[in-house]
Amino acid sequence: MELIEAIRQRHSVRRYTGQPIDRAVVETLRSAIESANAESGLNIQLVLNEPKAFASKIHTYGTFSGVNDYLVMAAPKGKQWEEKIGYYGEKIVLLAQTLGLNTCWVGLTYKKIPGAFTLREGDIVHCEIALGYGENQGVQHPLKPAEKFFEADGEVPEWFKAGLEAALLAPTAVNQQKFKFILHDGNKVETKTFFSPWGYTIIDLGIVKYHFEIGAGKEKFTWL
Repeated sequence: MELIEAIRQRHSVRRYTGQPIDRAVVETLRSAIESANAESGLNIQLVLNEPKAFASKIHTYGTFSGVNDYLVMAAPKGKQWEEKIGYYGEKIVLLAQTLGLNTCWVGLTYKKIPGAFTLREGDIVHCEIALGYGENQGVQHPLKPAEKFFEADGEVPEWFKAGLEAALLAPTAVNQQKFKFILHDGNKVETKTFFSPWGYTIIDLGIVKYHFEIGAGKEKFTWL
């Protein structure tokens, strides 16, 4: 499965079978996490066979079931780290999709379980990502008009349109999509985020930028 196909097939899933993840899949994920951490400086950790983090029934938004495995997205505080969390986390999410797993980014509705993971000095847990074999494949979030999410100072090339299409399929907190892409000089792309009472807009930005790169092709443009 190519990444653009994974983007189209991936939907947030909150109900899982509890089936253990295949050993070969686990090793592929661990290798990807090791590479992501080495490249980014993040402290992403894969937690397996730990059912307590998503067992609470007190949350009114996004109740989970059957989650025994998840990613802990840890790093220092700061916007640069938040964007990296989104970018590299979505890399692993889309890899998981190609491996037959389902996922869900989770900002609030989880518990931090002592002993399940370790933090470096200065790290915090920014969010977690549930993963495993879903009871279903989830549903596509409602798509908003693409015109709301970009500006351009000239003709809009096809690669930019393809990048934007992929970005609009990206998961964002409560589907808030508080971002905009701005095209300058035909091949330079600027991004903006907007206030949200939910927060997580910078993590969201990292996610959508990764999607944009896949759809557009990294060789077609330069980030500003």
